[in-house]
Amino acid sequence: MKNSVHTWRKVITLICVGVIPFLICPHASARTQGGSSSASEWFDDYRKPVGFTYGLSANLQANYLWRGLYAGGLSFQPDANVGYGGLYADMWWSIGATDWTFKTFQPEVDLTIGFARWGLNVYVLYIHNFDCGFFDFRNYPSGGSCAGNRLELDFKYTLSSKIPLTVTWATRVAASDGYVNTSGDTIRAYSSYAEISYTQHLPFDLSVSAAVGITPWRSMYTHYQGGFAVCNVSLDLRKDWSLGKHCGMMIHGMVALHPSALAADHSTAKWQPGNSGLQSVNANIGMGVYWR
Repeated sequence: MKNSVHTWRKVITLICVGVIPFLICPHASARTQGGSSSASEWFDDYRKPVGFTYGLSANLQANYLWRGLYAGGLSFQPDANVGYGGLYADMWWSIGATDWTFKTFQPEVDLTIGFARWGLNVYVLYIHNFDCGFFDFRNYPSGGSCAGNRLELDFKYTLSSKIPLTVTWATRVAASDGYVNTSGDTIRAYSSYAEISYTQHLPFDLSVSAAVGITPWRSMYTHYQGGFAVCNVSLDLRKDWSLGKHCGMMIHGMVALHPSALAADHSTAKWQPGNSGLQSVNANIGMGVYWR
């Protein structure tokens, strides 16, 4: 009971950090006739979405890392999105090897529909790994014959461009996200992930991003073992180059720890590309181009 209360205190703290600043910071109504007030200029710098928007990108990643988890080896990841007035739709692909042995390949497509405004981004994310039919939302246990469909409801809030602190909450609400209990029943885990990240922009179009992510209860992020856990501590350094008014390219390098896997291992951090589920330390380098 004490651990449960402690976990919920952490969850409430994350909600307060992410939601309360959004509610209390002055918005457009707080502007003075002569311009923005000194109290709001650090928060109220969001531009209103105007008209139709679109974007394309293509990235090549040495390793596919996602929320502190090792999700694959060498991967090509294109993306396309369209939007209007804050509403948007996105299609993202990952085409690559499961690991660096190149014995198996795992294509993935993610479909997103959401609304982004005032620094808040609310979206539904559908993840499909092609090991079963599209839009099969039944709850299959982890490691089953059809575990590739996942449906999430996600929230993301960024304070402003001047204070680029972002709070994310993601919960799986349908499709494969289960574990088998002692009675043989498949239990839905509602796997959830919360993250606090910060991006610091540097001269010469350099930026560095740091993130800490947790899972508040038994979930896929700890292979359905245990309860609250820190599952991601990462640092990403990125360099951008402008190729025109709407085009650019980037290169980045990332290091990431999966602390819950490291703690369960009871030893030093290990690099295990042949057994990605046990990865406790990860690294990646990637490059890409974008048009927006």
